[in-house]
Amino acid sequence: MPPPPSIIRVIDLETTGNAPPTHAVCEVGWQDVALGADGRWDLYGEGGSILVNPGRPIPPVTMAVHHIRDEDVADARYWHDVARPVLDPWPRRIALAAHRASFEEQFCTASLTHGADWICTWKCALRLWPESPGFSNQMLRYWRRPQGMEHERGLPAHRAFPDAYVTAFHLRDMLNEAPVADLIQWSKEPGLLPRVRYGPDRGREWREIDNESLFGFLTDRDEDIRFTAQTELARRRGGGAIGPVTAQDLLL
Repeated sequence: MPPPPSIIRVIDLETTGNAPPTHAVCEVGWQDVALGADGRWDLYGEGGSILVNPGRPIPPVTMAVHHIRDEDVADARYWHDVARPVLDPWPRRIALAAHRASFEEQFCTASLTHGADWICTWKCALRLWPESPGFSNQMLRYWRRPQGMEHERGLPAHRAFPDAYVTAFHLRDMLNEAPVADLIQWSKEPGLLPRVRYGPDRGREWREIDNESLFGFLTDRDEDIRFTAQTELARRRGGGAIGPVTAQDLLL
C-alpha cells in the first residue's frame, strides 16, 4: 500500500471575536487537499470540525453570525487541547491554508502550527482570478462554481467545516494553476488588488488611472492599497523594487 500523500490543510475558525487574547476559538474545521499520482491536486479525506470551549461567553453579535451558543461549547475541550493535532498533522503537511489567512494566523500561532507556512486563498484569488466581481469565500464559490463541490456539504456558511470545504475547492484550483511556492510567496505579501476600492476611480483597473491619482494611493493607510499602488508605479517605470516610497520618488 502506498504511503499517504503530502497535504495542504485548509483551516477555518469560528471565534468569539476578532482580537485574541480578548477573543478565542469556539470551533475549528479542516479539509485536506493532496497531490495525486496524476500530478493534479484534489480534495483528500473527509475533513471535520471540533467545537471548542472558548473559556468566556460568546457575544450575541458573533453568535448571530455562526449560531454557536454557550451551551453548545460548555462541555467542549479548550483550544490548547484541540489545536496541535488539527494544525500539525506531521509529517505529511506541506502548509496550512485559509481564506483571509491573517485572521486564522492570529489564533493558530507558530507554536501550535510548528511554524507552518500559510496560503491565503483571498490573496491568491486576487492574483489568479482578478476578473471576479468579488473575492469573499462565498462570492468565489458562486462565481466560479468549482467542479465536484457538493452544494449541501458547503452549508451552512459561517460554520467551520462548510467554510473549510468551500475554501478547499478554491485552493485545489489554485494549486492546479500555480506552484505551491508562488501561492506561499503571494500570501506573505499584502494583497494585490485588481481594482481601485474607493474615490473617483472606484472600480477601475489600476492601469487605467492617471499618475496623479496613483500617487495619492502611495501613502494610503491600507497596506493592500499602498502595495498595489507601489506595484503599479514600478510597472510604469519599467519594473523595479517594490518598497517604501519617498518624497523624492514622487518627483521622479
